[in-house]
Amino acid sequence: MRKTPTKTATPNAWRAGLQRGGIELRHLLRNGKEMSSHLTNVVVALLVAAYVSDDVPGTRTPMAHLVLAGFAAYLLFQTGLINLPQTLVAEREEGALLRLRATPGGIPAYLVAKCVLVVVVAVGTLALLLAAAALLVDGPLPHGPGDWLTLLWVTTLGLLAVVPLGAAIGAVLPNPREALALVMLPTMGLLVTSGTVFPITSLPVPVQQVAAVFPLKWMAQGLRSALLPDTARTAEAAGSWELPMVALVLTAWAVLGFLLAVPLLRRAARRESGSRLSARHRKAEQSGALPA
Repeated sequence: MRKTPTKTATPNAWRAGLQRGGIELRHLLRNGKEMSSHLTNVVVALLVAAYVSDDVPGTRTPMAHLVLAGFAAYLLFQTGLINLPQTLVAEREEGALLRLRATPGGIPAYLVAKCVLVVVVAVGTLALLLAAAALLVDGPLPHGPGDWLTLLWVTTLGLLAVVPLGAAIGAVLPNPREALALVMLPTMGLLVTSGTVFPITSLPVPVQQVAAVFPLKWMAQGLRSALLPDTARTAEAAGSWELPMVALVLTAWAVLGFLLAVPLLRRAARRESGSRLSARHRKAEQSGALPA
């Protein structure tokens, strides 16, 4: 009697998660405000690239191409590690996790749905950025099948590295009002120190070593290898693209994220109760965050 749910829980969770992800994606596409925020990121990247005119030091690669490759990595990183935690915290405040407690396989299905949503949004934003950059500012594109394959696996591994981690962070953040500041400040620091907007070799060695611990540096390096000519590798810290290390670091972060995400979401769901939800709503109403 007890073995039947165990055998069917995983397929049911995947099916429910894919269905929920499709529904959330349709809602997103109909939400002009949220769609405009993603488009704004692409516009900012194009404007920055349009005003950069120098070459990468020691190469003939336009600095604008390095900036666009870095922004492409940051957009993937932002979608998983900034947008997703904010969404999870907001939905927790609305009682989503409380409802999942009464749903068999609710947490895995919820995580699958969020992965579907984030992956589609991130890949769509990346494709839009690369296409718009190629048309408007002579931006970089992969030069052959090998580069397209590198772009594919770096994007996939990069999202696997940050989406579960973003879910884990969203499970422990206190509330939506603090979530943005707590997540945005560290990620902006990584944007500056990970070689996404200028060559990483221009930074002090200790800063490079700290950045190398986090996935953004390796996501940006992997995308540069796919989008920039091979001669641009001389501007990398090791003088090469280090693609095996890119794969290793991103895989390690993906494993860590998955090991953290499900138990932390389950813990957050267990801690939810009707009284906690009501107390949060009363506090939000008193602070003016919600209408009374």
